[in-house]
Amino acid sequence: MEILGTTLRVCVDDLDASVAFYERLSGSKALRFERGGVSVAAVGCFLLMSGPAAELVVLRKVAATIAVQNVDEAHAVLSASGARIIAGPVPTPAGRNLIAVHPDGSVFEYVDRQATP
Repeated sequence: MEILGTTLRVCVDDLDASVAFYERLSGSKALRFERGGVSVAAVGCFLLMSGPAAELVVLRKVAATIAVQNVDEAHAVLSASGARIIAGPVPTPAGRNLIAVHPDGSVFEYVDRQATP
């Protein structure tokens, strides 16, 4: 499994103010979308999330988002290596993802840009 990059996850109270800051910081325009009642903005290597406290409690547990070529391959490698898959693979606005708990207890999201059938 090849890791293509990592996105830092940041939960924020004011998405609009945060987007403006991170756009200036990264020199990138935000890609915005909604997911399960949470407003999301992808800005450079940052994934900003804002929404109901109950939703953010869960999202804060995920340390980072890791881009991979293929989530199915990541699923196989993670499972064979002792990780526990707790969600997915499922389609997202940008491809597919899964959430895995590593043997040390760290929680990561793995994403690809594969179109879902």
